[in-house]
Amino acid sequence: MSRTACIQRETNETQIELSLDLDGGGQSQLETGVGFFDHMLTLLSKHSLIDLRVKARGDLHVDPHHTVEDVGICFGKALAQALGEKTGIRRYGHFTLPMDETLVTAAVDLGGRPYFVWRAEVPIERLGAFNSPLAEEFWQAVANNALMNLHITCHYGRNTHHIIEAVFKASARALRQAIEPDPRMTGIPSTKGTLNV
Repeated sequence: MSRTACIQRETNETQIELSLDLDGGGQSQLETGVGFFDHMLTLLSKHSLIDLRVKARGDLHVDPHHTVEDVGICFGKALAQALGEKTGIRRYGHFTLPMDETLVTAAVDLGGRPYFVWRAEVPIERLGAFNSPLAEEFWQAVANNALMNLHITCHYGRNTHHIIEAVFKASARALRQAIEPDPRMTGIPSTKGTLNV
């Protein structure tokens, strides 16, 4: 069964087309107009093995905030759509990732109830056109729209680029575990019988 999704979203602030394949090889084609964000999405795709295509046009003359957040909304909605009833998946995933002086842990539950915890002190800094607090906004949008519980903790780190990159890589690896088919799980991985409420 194909685990793919395509989302189109248009507002007065952004126009976004996003498609993904959960069983891909980590290939990406990205056009958001925000170079550092494209770099992070490339890492997300590569380390989750999710094929990802994003074409976004946003009000970058104002700020990249709307573009980053709205891509997060679309990515979350696409994840939920591609997962369907979530039959046979592992559901949970976690990963602790070192990057130079930085150590980040991400933990995911695709249990159908959105919750987001961000414990990552990120120095406020511009990385190209990307404002560092937008990393949190992106993952908040993903968690809310994918209906997933996501906890991100930066245990320590100094370099803003390293912290955000470690967040994206750790979250990607945790997602990769959670969406992976479990050969021992024949039904929905919940005693409730559903993961969509």
